[in-house]
Amino acid sequence: MAGASESSLPARPPLQIGAWRADPAANELVRGTETVRVEPKVMQVLVALADRAGSVVTRDELLSLVWPGVVVGDEALTQTIIKLRKALGDSPRDPAYVETIAKRGYRLIAPASGPTGIAAAVPASRSRRWLPIGLALGLLVAIAVTVALYEWRAATPVVAVADTDGERPGAPLTVVVVPFESLSTDPAQAYLARGISNELMADLARLPELRVIRAFNTPPPGASSAAAPYLVSGTVQRDGETLRIHVHLLDTRTNRQLWSERFERPLGDLFAVQDEITRRLTELLPAKLEEATRQRLAHRYTRSVAAYDYFLRGQSLFLARQPGANDEARGYYRKALELDPRFARAYAGLAMTYALDYRLRPPPEAAQALSRALELAEAAREMDPDIPEVHWAIGFVHVQARRQREAIAALRKAIELNRSYADAYALMAGIHTYLGEPAKSIPLMRTAMRYDPEGGYLYYVVLGRAYLFHNDAEQARINLREAAARNPVDIETRVLLAAALVVEGNLDAAAWEADELRALKPDFTLRDWLETYPMTSAAQRQRLTELLAKVGL
Repeated sequence: MAGASESSLPARPPLQIGAWRADPAANELVRGTETVRVEPKVMQVLVALADRAGSVVTRDELLSLVWPGVVVGDEALTQTIIKLRKALGDSPRDPAYVETIAKRGYRLIAPASGPTGIAAAVPASRSRRWLPIGLALGLLVAIAVTVALYEWRAATPVVAVADTDGERPGAPLTVVVVPFESLSTDPAQAYLARGISNELMADLARLPELRVIRAFNTPPPGASSAAAPYLVSGTVQRDGETLRIHVHLLDTRTNRQLWSERFERPLGDLFAVQDEITRRLTELLPAKLEEATRQRLAHRYTRSVAAYDYFLRGQSLFLARQPGANDEARGYYRKALELDPRFARAYAGLAMTYALDYRLRPPPEAAQALSRALELAEAAREMDPDIPEVHWAIGFVHVQARRQREAIAALRKAIELNRSYADAYALMAGIHTYLGEPAKSIPLMRTAMRYDPEGGYLYYVVLGRAYLFHNDAEQARINLREAAARNPVDIETRVLLAAALVVEGNLDAAAWEADELRALKPDFTLRDWLETYPMTSAAQRQRLTELLAKVGL
């Protein structure tokens, strides 16, 4: 890709950085008798940080310096920082060299000396200020800061948010929601805490005055941001038929807890508690909410707690995208509908299991799956056209049927109803790659990861697929490796990763991935797999076929 190997950083003589001697010309770090070779991008990032040792270098600045004129995702810089820390023997939790500055960028805190003199190191007390932040939160705040405005078409802009939105008069108020923690001793109960926090996010996101972002975990004291000044966190515990929910609202700018309340109610009062939590938050947040909007929040998808519980179990299983789990998810959705036949989201969930069957089952079993899926999805829309997740389900069904433009229309409606709907942006990103437009996918995935930095392995698959067909095999490999680490049994991940490795010329590694693929699915053939693959770009399908032929797939 043009410009991919260029950098605006000038050639440099060796630098002394802490205990290491960095030689940019040789891409080597030397400490005593130890020599570590690093990738050129890793050295370029180190030199950029050394130029301003003791000062914060923003992620945007680093991306512009090290990847000039090239569209890369935030994950490119994140992976480079990880490699740099590994080479230096540094720790993100207790850094001696590279410190993550939440919502801003990175800072070199070790003394750096070279031809221009010595840059002062950051005082030790200051450099340890962010010790409680784990690597995952570092990724969250990094992604949350760098979001590009993106238009799908000139006449049809996709709703995306710039970093300065929170500072503009009249801009939506940003609220970060940390997935609620399950305090149950039974790991199987985690779905309940996850479901409650997801529903809270969905409720808040339906308010046009609020912008909602999912976080990883609670940031430490002092982690403030004018752009995301409010943070909601909580815990959930189910003890038999008793439900305990503890919710906190934090002003991150002052580190002052604005609200904390513990609810201990019968499980049957779950919806009443959820409504009360949402109502209390909307009262406390300084957004101008219309009374009619507040009243809409009282609407629940179902009034049956048991149906809701079955629905949450189904949602958890559906995400596995495996035949057995998909069957179990369908069973739970059906149980939910037996208790509440008007439960629109359960109908949408049931539709998605049939759409997924089209990909997971052999042709004889999946022949009628798509028509059944669309029928169920349309039934859900007729029941309640104001639920964004229902329109997402319709989009998902259309994707599997290769009706990509219809899918985009459904997803635009979902985003209209919930401007913070990360999964809608992510699915739309995937569609553009299927259509042969991978350049449009990357900004959309940035937006998706802005709202949900922990979107799961599928986000990395979508991003890796986009980079593969955007001719950036390195970034494709990085993201697909991450997807494989999170879900080692996903067939598509292995297929795309093998192709990316072939592009890089690493045929041994590509052959290994092909062997892993055959171990997962002994009867795998690329021809059969492509029969139900949603990609409609003939050129991209042909390219994938040619690449994988080199490793016998």
